[in-house]
Amino acid sequence: MTAPKIIALAGSLRKESFNQKLINEAARFALESGAEVEVIKLSDLNLPLFDEDIEAQGTPAGAQLLKDKLRAADGILLASPEYNGSITAPLKNAIDWASRTEQGAVPAFRNKVTALYASSPGGLGGLRGLNHVRDILSGIGSLVLADQLAVPAIHTKLDEQGRISDADTADKVASLAQQLVSVASKLNK
Repeated sequence: MTAPKIIALAGSLRKESFNQKLINEAARFALESGAEVEVIKLSDLNLPLFDEDIEAQGTPAGAQLLKDKLRAADGILLASPEYNGSITAPLKNAIDWASRTEQGAVPAFRNKVTALYASSPGGLGGLRGLNHVRDILSGIGSLVLADQLAVPAIHTKLDEQGRISDADTADKVASLAQQLVSVASKLNK
């Protein structure tokens, strides 16, 4: 059986993003579980705001790269910060670009098993935004796992290298990553 291909990304552009650190850890645990994992940073894609006039001139390179990588993947590890109780603008923009399907192409999110994470220095850990992410991804064909993880007080659970230093949190992050790898492996047969 071939290892499932997993894309890991966070819905933040901030250099020291807690959600990027969280998704890096989830990616590490998925890798340890036998998956082939690639971490994508939204800031590296240089995506303009979605606009059909821009799209009519040709899909931007970063958007095409994201679509191609998602199409080739079996699963997605996704960490979404919560902005005002919802999804971040950079993540929504990336989803909007990647969900645009060219004539004859496979939709990028269709049948992609997705595990949702969120983190925040606050007490809810970004939980309120995850329902919006779930609704969006489910609506465009992603198979979002029922389990999800919001990590409150994330700033107290990371060491200086950005790795999770709290054993209970590490176990939860690893468990969800392992669940994604397991489901993606079964669907990849």
